[in-house]
Amino acid sequence: MKRVVCFGEIMMRLNPKGYMRFIQAKAFEASYACAEANVAVSLANYGLDSAYVTKVPAHEIGQSAVNELRRYGVDTSGIVRGGKRLGIYFLEKGASQRASKVIYDREGSAIAQAEPGEFNWNKLLSNADWFHTTGITPAISDNVARLTIEAVKAAKKLGITVSCDLNYRSTLWSKDKAKEVMTEVCKYVDICITNQEQAVDVFGIQVANTNGTKNGLDYEGCVSAAKLLSEKFNFKKAAFTLRGSISASDNRLSGMIYDGDEAFFAPEYTAHIVDRVGGGDAFSAGIIFSLLKGYDNQRTVNFSVAASCLKHSVEHDFGLVSVAEVEALASGDTSGRVQR
Repeated sequence: MKRVVCFGEIMMRLNPKGYMRFIQAKAFEASYACAEANVAVSLANYGLDSAYVTKVPAHEIGQSAVNELRRYGVDTSGIVRGGKRLGIYFLEKGASQRASKVIYDREGSAIAQAEPGEFNWNKLLSNADWFHTTGITPAISDNVARLTIEAVKAAKKLGITVSCDLNYRSTLWSKDKAKEVMTEVCKYVDICITNQEQAVDVFGIQVANTNGTKNGLDYEGCVSAAKLLSEKFNFKKAAFTLRGSISASDNRLSGMIYDGDEAFFAPEYTAHIVDRVGGGDAFSAGIIFSLLKGYDNQRTVNFSVAASCLKHSVEHDFGLVSVAEVEALASGDTSGRVQR
């Protein structure tokens, strides 16, 4: 069984019930998630040996986060204990023309205070086939940026495939800082996962105006950005999500994978959104799963976009869908009929 190790933070998510606004809420639903954790859970659901590496406080809230990962079959044996608090993020789900909102409360979290050397990467990666992280993780603190660079260097030295979702967050760091750190990280990345906007934000990739926009999805610009990124960092593959926003409730979704020579696009879906958070992570998990299974480029991007589309129908961050469900959608079954 192929083994994937994911590294990042795990946080508590607090959201008002349904589509209530923060100022209306008298109670909040609690769940646990974060970008790399979302990927780890999806991969465990797909039957891979999925492990998560992070640092959580050694108290009941930290243990609750670990328990949530274990619930879905994620290996948590590499998690370090220490620090005083678990990061939190608050989510107000948007609807119709009202956008979703996220407020972070993660400063001083356990992982933010982790020190280089706390993680024995050679041991943690000893049996791994793949290592995954995102641009959110090094943005947490300078310490975690150093940890991330330690991790990708160790993975590369061990001959492990490394993937990274750029996942730029303007509330965590500046574009200049992101460019500085992610330029170093991406020296060791094989598979880059991103979108056109993030390529511009992080690396200043300048894509000429194109005539390739269809239903709000810039296909030609996406290929141009992928080529520029791949040439800059010698990526083996670059996978891009494409999203056209009709409203907060309905989006058009597609995706692309570029192998240095040719770009492959998935069919476009119109998704009615139950919960938007985690859609990109479901795409990342689809890319990792498909490439580890030996799928060709077309099947890989079809599976990954279908996985992302289905995630939008699931409450909270985790992409709790099966391989069979994803394959059914990827093969063209968009009916949503009751299964009996």
